[in-house]
Amino acid sequence: MVKQWYETLFENYARTYDKESFTQGTIQEVDFLEQEIGFDKNKKILDIGCGTGRHAVELAKRGYNVLGVDLSESQLKRAREKANEVGVSIKFEQGDARNLNFINEFDFVIMLCEGGFPLMETDEMNYAILQSATKALKQKSKFIFTTLNGLFPLTHSTQEFMNSEIVEGKSSEHSFDIMTMRDISTFEVADDDGKIRTLHCNERYYLPSEITWQLKSLGFSQIDIYGCETGKFSRNIKLTPNNFEMLVIAEKKDI
Repeated sequence: MVKQWYETLFENYARTYDKESFTQGTIQEVDFLEQEIGFDKNKKILDIGCGTGRHAVELAKRGYNVLGVDLSESQLKRAREKANEVGVSIKFEQGDARNLNFINEFDFVIMLCEGGFPLMETDEMNYAILQSATKALKQKSKFIFTTLNGLFPLTHSTQEFMNSEIVEGKSSEHSFDIMTMRDISTFEVADDDGKIRTLHCNERYYLPSEITWQLKSLGFSQIDIYGCETGKFSRNIKLTPNNFEMLVIAEKKDI
């Protein structure tokens, strides 16, 4: 089976990933997550697409019960190393976010920094990730994730888009399909050994209204969407077309 671009990217990218500019806001982001969970350390947390465990490890350091899941064994290896380095016990599992085996187990699910969603090749695959996260949640619970903001490419030129500091790697080809809301690009990125890899990327941008109706179809009763900035998670940032990402907070409440 041919590997997808995101599988190749994360094969040997863990230490490089931790140095990227978009991973430097962990402390504030976890501060925000603590507020959203009400500082309740009895709550069980699932981190989907946990990567090198930067949020999971920080939450565990603060006394929370966290389970991290990721598709990349290389990323998980680094996550386990980081947990050992700071002396916290976290269970990390390799798994496909579209087919998790958790049913009504968690009070709080996070999926940050495009942890799987919306990297999939089809809309159905992306939706399956939302379904999987929803099934993992208890009835009275909360789901927080970040995703690409479709308003951004609709209101910025391709050149502006590629010049933005948020796009990692060096792109040689780039196009945005307004009919599918997919950004298709070819870019180069260095792995942990300094080897340059050329990847053909295909990512789905979502409009706020799309995210809202998908989550409503899954049974979430309260859905709030905000602008998202690295290390500045907040309910006070209004979503605008200038936000590259959006922060989604969805709640399932008692029936």
